[in-house]
Amino acid sequence: MEERRVVITGTGVISPVGNDTESFWSALKAGRCGISLYPELAEWGLPVRVAGVVRDFNPAAFGISPKDARRNDRFCLFAQAAAAQAMQESGLEAGTNIEPDRLGIYIGTGIGGMQTFIEQTKVMLDEGADRVSPLFIPKMIGNIAAGNIAIQYGAEGANLTTTAACASSTQSVGEAFRAVRYGFADAVITGGTEAVLNPLAFGGFVSAHALTRAEDPLRASLPFSADRGGFVLAEGAAMLILEEYGHALARGARILAEVTGYGNFNDAYHATAPRPDGVPASRAIRAALTQSDYKAGEDLYINAHGTGTLLNDKTETLAIKLALGEEDARRASISSTKSMTGHMVGGTGAAEILASALALRDGIIPPTIGLTNPDPECDLDYTPLSAVERPVTVAVSNSLGFGGHDACVALRKIDC
Repeated sequence: MEERRVVITGTGVISPVGNDTESFWSALKAGRCGISLYPELAEWGLPVRVAGVVRDFNPAAFGISPKDARRNDRFCLFAQAAAAQAMQESGLEAGTNIEPDRLGIYIGTGIGGMQTFIEQTKVMLDEGADRVSPLFIPKMIGNIAAGNIAIQYGAEGANLTTTAACASSTQSVGEAFRAVRYGFADAVITGGTEAVLNPLAFGGFVSAHALTRAEDPLRASLPFSADRGGFVLAEGAAMLILEEYGHALARGARILAEVTGYGNFNDAYHATAPRPDGVPASRAIRAALTQSDYKAGEDLYINAHGTGTLLNDKTETLAIKLALGEEDARRASISSTKSMTGHMVGGTGAAEILASALALRDGIIPPTIGLTNPDPECDLDYTPLSAVERPVTVAVSNSLGFGGHDACVALRKIDC
């Protein structure tokens, strides 16, 4: 089967550090923290204090009517807003410069419409099952973001929703890459979304001992630090337009980066803990780089999963060393943008792939802020505190999800 080149021709993001691509990137380059105190947590009687909240989100700014805003869960609105940005930037239009059945939608979400589920469960318990809203199912189901975006843009191609916890949108982008690469689509709107800042989600993660209890937002998300104490739950979405290279060139599209590899493996070890030896995670990295024709010594950026949990960070460090070898691992520039955004669950992988593409474009490595006291077991170059200028030719973005999901997407600086 012919392998076609795949490029990024559109981007969009809704995040705790910015609600468009350039705002998002400016914040990451500046090391600006989007994590803040979240007073509702104390009201819910929970021992955590911070979250990564999307601020100043106005659905109308992205062409979403008040009626549609009421009829959709927040996770879906985030996805629609990010997709609107990406489609506008790409210039794609089904029926005009792409056949409708050649435009696909691949979107990841870890949980879907959780807020709607909570609200309608309360209705059922308080008023009876016959009072549950007729919108409950279409607002709550995880695939509705992909469905609504397909309707909006007349995308009649393959439509796939991936659910793999923290790896959800890395899988969706990777599968979209394969679809375009092997000719099943000429372009795919792909990414991920999540909106789970509610007491049920926080309560579950607190009981699982996964969240930080830090009270200072600037000392809350501390990937690779000896002081780390768990991740910061966040919300948001990111979308990318992946397009076949020749198709993009023919219509004069602006190309951000080339998608060149994808690895997808599983720990087969534990529901929530990573496999300690890091071997399956290393396979995902190595597979993505092998498909990208990576050669030892190339200038490499790794956007680490880097959650700030005790087990993840040291295991991911080991996985990077296994994948690259000790010398290349130490040569790579690595960072965790979760130190600034928090963990957007199903939205996080796509946002970090976007950050990786922008790092390639500008030759700037975003920092891991707050890293003043590195863990001795995490002994690579994590770009502490401030961004650095470094031209890189290859980038990979790692995601390691509950259930043992290990996914990695690789990019190359575009060479037209």
